[in-house]
Amino acid sequence: MSAVLEVKDLQIAFGGVKAVDGLSFEARENEIIAVIGPNGAGKTSAFNCITGFYKPTGGAISLNGKDITGKRPADIAAAGISRTFQNLRLFPDLTVLDNVRAGMHLYGGQNWADAIFHTPRFKRSEAHYTDEAHRWLDFVGYTGPRGVPIRNLAYGQQKQVEIARALARKSGVLLLDEPAAGLNYTEKQGLLSLCRRIRDLGTAIVLIEHDMGLVMELSERIVVMNFGHEIAEGTPAEVKANPAVIEAYLGKDEEVES
Repeated sequence: MSAVLEVKDLQIAFGGVKAVDGLSFEARENEIIAVIGPNGAGKTSAFNCITGFYKPTGGAISLNGKDITGKRPADIAAAGISRTFQNLRLFPDLTVLDNVRAGMHLYGGQNWADAIFHTPRFKRSEAHYTDEAHRWLDFVGYTGPRGVPIRNLAYGQQKQVEIARALARKSGVLLLDEPAAGLNYTEKQGLLSLCRRIRDLGTAIVLIEHDMGLVMELSERIVVMNFGHEIAEGTPAEVKANPAVIEAYLGKDEEVES
């Protein structure tokens, strides 16, 4: 399978600190890959570069063969990358449905006049958005109320809504930042199933996750970072046995002089 997302020698520095220094990986259709590493390894900084929230200081990012390095977040989202956040970025006072509908206006075809005068095109688009919002909420397994403010929902339900909103953008690449954080065992099992169903749509999934059990069970490939550097890449079995990865997570025994 050809790569949908390609990251080559990605670099981002804040002053004298290199948060990401030489990260390279690719994500393919129908594939789930994980980017892991200890706290402060540079994982979220890499996601922020890919999605345009940070402008890289070096390297290149391409989507479907087109360079998107340094483009605005809205342009990157329109090109076909969606994401969720470690800290939920939902609209607390909007309803569940409206939070999901908010992800669709990138491709709706409405203009300002349609919105002001509620033209037939506006009404058709809004009805379509509502139908699609229901469809994606069903897809992620959300069974709660849909006309209530999002702030009224339990945390696990809010995570489902955020993923539904990302999927509603119909993107070819989905970045998930700590999707299992704060979930209980049953919710994590639901997340495993959901990610596989998203993959089966043809979507490339790239996730950051600290739950190593989930990473090893879900991922087909794993990229490991430490202090901004990429230190390993491979299958879960290869990464699990890699000495550099073991050292990054567990430390290195000091030799004791006799």
